[in-house]
Amino acid sequence: MKIKLGIIGYGGMGKWHAANAPRAGVEIAAVCDIEKEKIDQGIADGFKTYTNAEDLLKDPDVNTVVLTVPNHLHKEMCIKAAKAGKHVITEKPAAMNVAELDEMEAACKEAGVFFTSHQNRRWDRDMLIVKKAYDEGMLGKIFTIESKLHSGNGYMHEWHLYKKYGGGMIYDWGVHLIDQILFMMPDAKIKSIYADIKNVLHDEVDDYFKIILKMDNDITVHIELSTYILEYQPRWLAAGDKGTMIVKSFGCDGNIYRTGQLLEKLPPQITETVAGPTRQFAPVPPGGIVTEPLPEVETDWVDFYKNVDGVLNGRETSKIKISEVRRVLSVMEAAWESSNTGKAVLFE
Repeated sequence: MKIKLGIIGYGGMGKWHAANAPRAGVEIAAVCDIEKEKIDQGIADGFKTYTNAEDLLKDPDVNTVVLTVPNHLHKEMCIKAAKAGKHVITEKPAAMNVAELDEMEAACKEAGVFFTSHQNRRWDRDMLIVKKAYDEGMLGKIFTIESKLHSGNGYMHEWHLYKKYGGGMIYDWGVHLIDQILFMMPDAKIKSIYADIKNVLHDEVDDYFKIILKMDNDITVHIELSTYILEYQPRWLAAGDKGTMIVKSFGCDGNIYRTGQLLEKLPPQITETVAGPTRQFAPVPPGGIVTEPLPEVETDWVDFYKNVDGVLNGRETSKIKISEVRRVLSVMEAAWESSNTGKAVLFE
């Protein structure tokens, strides 16, 4: 079958789907929004338009919908779409909590329709570079991974400012950053979760968080996001007993760093530094650290839709399973519990 997509919510992400899904052979059958200017944009873009989602769901030309509406509407819209016999893609987070997701999954199973979430950042090149290093043992036995996302833009806008609509950074980006780590090491269990979630510039929703995951493969994961850290740190740091990888930004600039022969042959001695006498933390002599380029990775976000097409036509299994989406939401709930209590939460 050819995917004939109805886009419910024609804002920024709705327009992204309209522009990019056709690259995977998807037909945009209709768009829907309650705001006149967005409907006018849909008409200008050449699409059939609706101002009521239920009318779009009655359209026989639509066989699949993507929900790009505020987070608190995902459950309601998903269940309505399933009952209308449409396959359902939700923007992330798929639901406000695990209980909502379970209702949505049950409705889709009962209706016999496909259900997934657009976790598009599984196709981010920067993350896939780190995953390649993990999968292929490029750094030896990894003991820590840091995933950091910082911005100086400060304030959020529109419905993202309000808790009742599912605003805040845990819902907006936390779901991506957590999903990337669990996708990177799918066989590792989470032993414990500790989180510190703050409202720095916003009264109602979070705009800073640090989440620490202790994994049963002996890796400690640090996930940190802030909308108001003004000097950015590297997007990724991964350190193992055979090297360290730094990926500085989404642009994938960075290197792998390894110990050179010279450093290994240095005799143990105490060195006077500005910090006083030290052996372990003296400046590394020239040639002591050698660098390598980051590995190459090819990727494209539109592969998400290629996979959905493969699922609906019986060629593939879904690369984003609802059980995986559920696990991410469970981690988010544990992170809020940890932040509220100030204690680590034992997990898996």
